[in-house]
Amino acid sequence: MKPWVVGWGLLTFLRNRFASAKRGVQVVLIARMPRSAIEPLAAVLWRICGLVDARTRWEGVCRCEIGREVLDLALRNPGRVAAGRFRERLIDQRIYFGRLSRGSEAWSDLQQVASALARQIAQLQADEPGRPVIVSPFHYVSQYANIYVIDELRALLGLESIAVVSGVPRDLYGDDHSLIPGVNVLYTYGEDDRNGLGLRVARALKRSGVAVLFADVPPFALHRYPMEKVSVSMFGRNARIHNGVFRLGAQFDAILLPFYLRFQRGRFGAETFEPLPLAGTGAVQQVARYIEAAAADNYSDWLVAGHPSMYSFAPIR
Repeated sequence: MKPWVVGWGLLTFLRNRFASAKRGVQVVLIARMPRSAIEPLAAVLWRICGLVDARTRWEGVCRCEIGREVLDLALRNPGRVAAGRFRERLIDQRIYFGRLSRGSEAWSDLQQVASALARQIAQLQADEPGRPVIVSPFHYVSQYANIYVIDELRALLGLESIAVVSGVPRDLYGDDHSLIPGVNVLYTYGEDDRNGLGLRVARALKRSGVAVLFADVPPFALHRYPMEKVSVSMFGRNARIHNGVFRLGAQFDAILLPFYLRFQRGRFGAETFEPLPLAGTGAVQQVARYIEAAAADNYSDWLVAGHPSMYSFAPIR
């Protein structure tokens, strides 16, 4: 065997070992990071990265300017708004790597959010037996934090599994299903995943009486595919929101239970909106009001903040 072949093989082996060791160190460090350090670290990372990377710098600027100039929101802390992407990523990794390294990860504040939702669902089901409930986390703080709440909610409701419709790519940091086996994620991207999606959600609603759907999904999130949308008024102008939850909800006479997370000083909180019968008159515009109210109240933690199309994407489709 030629020496250069041996040398190249050895270099590849060492590179892979180094990458594996680097990831191991990253997992340990982030898994042990104090939760109160997430916000200040995100702010520092944004400032440092913004100095050397124009894309990062202008993404933060756009988040602020669109909130202030387009949506006419009063931004009390622009620096926190600009660092939103870094804060989201750190929270995602802190939750995922914490579970990965310890086998479990207890966040009492997220468990309290799940408990409050479980009590509401139990009351709704007691008042109207057999009527399904669609739980709707809005896109705030962290997708992993939202899924943590949903997994806790599943356990509190005594369900073996719970269906979640999601457009977020899977396995960003590792094998998601191995850590949350009770959450059956129904993905909206990819032709194979989209075929029969509505039918699978309908089956989940019939089976358990509860499913999870992010009703505030903005139209640009599925720009690769035609999206069924409906006209509403938001932020003082005509807009469009996804119609899927209304079509499905009307079919089953379901109730929507929307909420959104907060994150400050290392602790989570949540705001829950009034349950909404999806077949009722005015349900579409009421969900639009919920979306608008959440954005006005917690724009800095809005995961879609700063995207120029917002809810006005493809207004005639």
